Amino acid sequence: MRRNVVTAILYTLVTTIIFGVAYPLLVTGAAQLLFKDKANGQLISENGTVVGSHLLGQSFTTPAYFHSRPSQAGNGYDAANSSGSNYAPTSQKLIDRVKTDVTAANTDHPGTEVPVDLVTASGSGLDPDITPAAAEYQVARVAKERHLSESAVHDLVAKHTQARQFGVLGEPRVNVLELNLDLDHAAPQGTMK
Repeated sequence: MRRNVVTAILYTLVTTIIFGVAYPLLVTGAAQLLFKDKANGQLISENGTVVGSHLLGQSFTTPAYFHSRPSQAGNGYDAANSSGSNYAPTSQKLIDRVKTDVTAANTDHPGTEVPVDLVTASGSGLDPDITPAAAEYQVARVAKERHLSESAVHDLVAKHTQARQFGVLGEPRVNVLELNLDLDHAAPQGTMK
């Protein structure tokens, strides 16, 4: 009996050291050596200050910026509380919120169809991208606020439109933070909001 207890304790200690300490250190070290940018969250810096991540969305509310998808994660884009609303498509709360968002979006384009990703949250609530249609929908407002031509803003959207991965995976998308940073380079507005 004593021998079995000692064996069990030693086995627990050895496996804890191997799988709880050595393996995580090895994987973390390999990730830092081989994929440093990805392992550290693909952070985006401007003038030595981290302004966001290529992988996580953030809220932009002023009219001079392209707006992201709505977020239901905590207080919005809260990575510690990542999730969607979990409302069913028939939920009156969801229907009312989407109607309100459509009405607000139609302020700039009365009577036009609003791209669905501008009024619905992603499953994680952290999506950093919008569809090219959602970006194009916002071009007139952003161009007016920035005192830029619509064609110049269209060119920026086209520059930031990423194709499907390997030509077949996913959908075309536009990273909102990167597009807004490029807008600030083209026509400075001050602090991002």
